[in-house]
Amino acid sequence: MGSREEILAALRRAAPPDPGLPSEPVRGTPYADLALQLGEAVQAVGGAFQRVPDAAALREAVAALAARLEARRVVSRVEEAGAGTPGLAEVADPHQLEGVDLAVLPGRFAVAENGAVWVAGEDLGHRAVFVIAQHLALVVPAAEIVNDLHEAYARIRFDGPGFGLFVAGPSKTADIEQALVIGAHGARSCTVFLVG
Repeated sequence: MGSREEILAALRRAAPPDPGLPSEPVRGTPYADLALQLGEAVQAVGGAFQRVPDAAALREAVAALAARLEARRVVSRVEEAGAGTPGLAEVADPHQLEGVDLAVLPGRFAVAENGAVWVAGEDLGHRAVFVIAQHLALVVPAAEIVNDLHEAYARIRFDGPGFGLFVAGPSKTADIEQALVIGAHGARSCTVFLVG
């Protein structure tokens, strides 16, 4: 046996035993107040968070957001929000989204751990809306909050071809001179409305 083989044999003998796979899936800590944690997480990633009790209050809140942002062109896939002319369902060509100031989109559920909202592709119409719209508003039912990404991934299903994405706050990058820039590649702001 040469010195190479002796060294490799010594390393194998000194290696720790294989721990094996965990017996139960790893889970994060459940949050006592999912809505409170979600709100804190959304704000931590640069977004805004607002709870509204019902569809009527959502309509008022979206109108107030559009006024505050001075949004001239609003598109929506959330009928209860009452915003958007035309609605995203009526836009045939993504080029028609040019100049969109505010896009109101439905979120299937939100993740309390990190403030991310799952948006399913079939709820969008055009995925280009994420990078074209100046501002985003995501609407999530209050009953649809999960603790962490483990629970979130367990809920995602694709029955065929499709896509979906997690949105956590506005677009951001720190590639340029290691300085955080908001809105460099997409929406400059993101507001999550929790309804109910």
